[in-house]
Amino acid sequence: MGFSEGSVRSLILKNLSSKQRLLAVSKLQPIEKIRMLYEQGQIDFGENYIQEALEKIEHLSDLKIDWHLIGPVQKNKVKFLKNNFRYIHSVDSLELATKISEHALQIKHTQKIFIQINLAGEASKSGFSKQSLAENWPKLQKLQGLEIVGLMTMPPLENEPEKNRAFFRELKYIGINLGLNEYSMGTSHDYKIALEEGATWIRLGTMLFGERTQKTKQK
Repeated sequence: MGFSEGSVRSLILKNLSSKQRLLAVSKLQPIEKIRMLYEQGQIDFGENYIQEALEKIEHLSDLKIDWHLIGPVQKNKVKFLKNNFRYIHSVDSLELATKISEHALQIKHTQKIFIQINLAGEASKSGFSKQSLAENWPKLQKLQGLEIVGLMTMPPLENEPEKNRAFFRELKYIGINLGLNEYSMGTSHDYKIALEEGATWIRLGTMLFGERTQKTKQK
């Protein structure tokens, strides 16, 4: 299926309910491809690296894109967030949430965030554990300048899709108990399972854009 045909995106959209949204992961993708996907009707784009995201936001300022930050946020980079991102999906600690809160208050902005939970306990990934989230939830709720809209998780990439069902189900269970109803979960290899388990945002990259042309990691 050719990228320009828009057929992949159209097929995926047919599987989404009215409450489920498609987030196009555009990290390391050229602005030309972002423009092409935007012209097909895609509004929400997710970036992993703040520097790369800010450059794209500037170059594509003529488009009404809703930008999402989905990668790790270094605490010393919070000042660069400003009000550029509609959602931040990767708030992985109370300390980071506090810094984003302080920054949001300084610029009189309310930042929508997802709390990232590391349900698999992987050392290679950040995020609250279930226990640390329970312990810090009262403090997170008191932070001003933030709107906690939901939870995010990234199960082990090496898993078969069906093995990730339990993680998706558990994330939604936690969210319901906290009074949340947004779930950022599911990538190209397991998004169908995530949708079945209640994902409201699925994060798809190369399925929509094709292979990345840039390989250099940015921050």
